Amino acid sequence: MNALDALYVLLAGASAPVWMRKQRGGWGERFGRIEPLHRRDGAHPARARIMLHAVSVGEVGALRTLVPLLTAEADVLVTASTDTGLVRAKNLFASTARVRRYPLDFSWAVRRFLDATRPDAVGLVELEVWPNFVRECERRGIPVAVINGRLSARSFRGYRRIRPWMRGTFARLSWAAAQTEEYAARFRAMGVPGERVSVTDTMKWDAARIEDSVPGAEELAAAMGIDRTRPLVVAGSTGPGEEALLHAACPPGAQLLCAPRQPERFDEAQAALPGCVRRTSPGQGHARADSGRFLLDTIGELRQAYALADVVVVGRSFGGLYGSDPIEPIALGKATVIGPAFDDFASVVHALRDEDGLAVVAAGDLPGVLADLVRDPQRRGRMAQAGRACIRRHQGASHRHAEILLRLAAGAGRTT
Repeated sequence: MNALDALYVLLAGASAPVWMRKQRGGWGERFGRIEPLHRRDGAHPARARIMLHAVSVGEVGALRTLVPLLTAEADVLVTASTDTGLVRAKNLFASTARVRRYPLDFSWAVRRFLDATRPDAVGLVELEVWPNFVRECERRGIPVAVINGRLSARSFRGYRRIRPWMRGTFARLSWAAAQTEEYAARFRAMGVPGERVSVTDTMKWDAARIEDSVPGAEELAAAMGIDRTRPLVVAGSTGPGEEALLHAACPPGAQLLCAPRQPERFDEAQAALPGCVRRTSPGQGHARADSGRFLLDTIGELRQAYALADVVVVGRSFGGLYGSDPIEPIALGKATVIGPAFDDFASVVHALRDEDGLAVVAAGDLPGVLADLVRDPQRRGRMAQAGRACIRRHQGASHRHAEILLRLAAGAGRTT
């Protein structure tokens, strides 16, 4: 045990009343107890192994284009920290890549995990720079890069307070591929040498699939009793208090489907949507669909719900949180609205807003904006067209990240 481990133990004890309230699985995996991965594919003995770490659902989704690019030339391991992120990673990548849970940053857990996985290079999606993990990778000669790097003003303020302790960790990074020049400057300020920092834009643009229909969407509508002759507002990744706000703001005659970001909020969301139909209540749909309120209480069906929408509202953006990703519904051709709290997706929101592909709306203006969009299909079409054009102009970051990771893996000393 090192000094950092002791600090983690103290912090875990102090925060136990918070984290023990949440149901979490995979504790053995969280402490690095996983089955060893076979070192090489026998048909390709020279293939490197590249590990991609994505914390949760949003970061996992950003890898949809990068993973296929890498699997063409490397053995890929995708890790996630949260239960929902792990489920999403398995759904997306289980057939083409290894998927495992990322360990807690205790030194012994990290060593156990790296002994079992033996990557040749690691890509940390957006940030997730944990000191013990980065230090142990350096000791083993495994290059670690931040890809799709995002260091928001909020995160940067927090890191600056502990910069004397974190500077060495950032300096150990082999590369930081930042989404914007502003983020790149913050990585340099935290200690990443300037020659190891580049600006690559965000892979979220690449993950967007520009399609007019989604398999399973009509089946979802039928199962829940959604009336396809009436307008539908879909609110994705909603946060505390937003379901009640949307219930009040939804125009008369329009239907509303809410998809909370966190499964533990499903019951709370139901209480805010009077008479709502829950996806996990088979047979209930047609009996209660006259309420016009629906709750998507599953993981992995939000895309199908977006495909049914006339208007999409992006959640976690009207309260004290920091927004959700608006790209997916826009790529599906949906007029999309987001609230004023979007710090975690600032560069994407600004680009889409500036090109009239996304409406940024205060809570008080939401009823009027939704009413206008519901009754004006031409305006919805213009927004969708502008948004899709913006997405196409920004795509390409995944290829740049693939080049960085393959180069780092090729230059690393193999860990056998």
